Amino acid sequence: MSLDPDEFRSVLGRFASGVTVVTCRDAQGRDCGITVSAFASLSLQPPLVVMCIDHDASTLPALMAASHFVVNILAAHQEAIARRFSMPDAEQRFEGLGFTRTQAGGAVLEDVLASLECRAVQSIPGGDHTIFVGEVETATARSATPLLYYRGGYSQLER
Repeated sequence: MSLDPDEFRSVLGRFASGVTVVTCRDAQGRDCGITVSAFASLSLQPPLVVMCIDHDASTLPALMAASHFVVNILAAHQEAIARRFSMPDAEQRFEGLGFTRTQAGGAVLEDVLASLECRAVQSIPGGDHTIFVGEVETATARSATPLLYYRGGYSQLER
């Protein structure tokens, strides 16, 4: 017996996750980015992270070819950025946004809660997604409240 996809999505929606924007550069040097909530730490030694990207995502080809990517962990006030990077129009995602470049050329968005610059280690097919493993080369963090994704929408921690 197979689990109903709508029921599966409903159950998984009860797992609150942080919200990230993953950025990289494509073969032509253009900035690419996508909102990702399927992100987690994988290992401390070596420092590895994992993320899952839908096969239909416009950013998938750039991520597949990239040697490095940046995981921007969003702060509570950055919901508009999360929405912008989840929209279909990839050409408008960076327009008017402030960011700095890492040594490998990735984009670290302004005012993020944290960022991790990763060297792409492996990509693995997984159902309708591709699983990416990255080795963290540099990381930064600041004190702020995180943006969360819960039950199909954005949320914030209540204190």
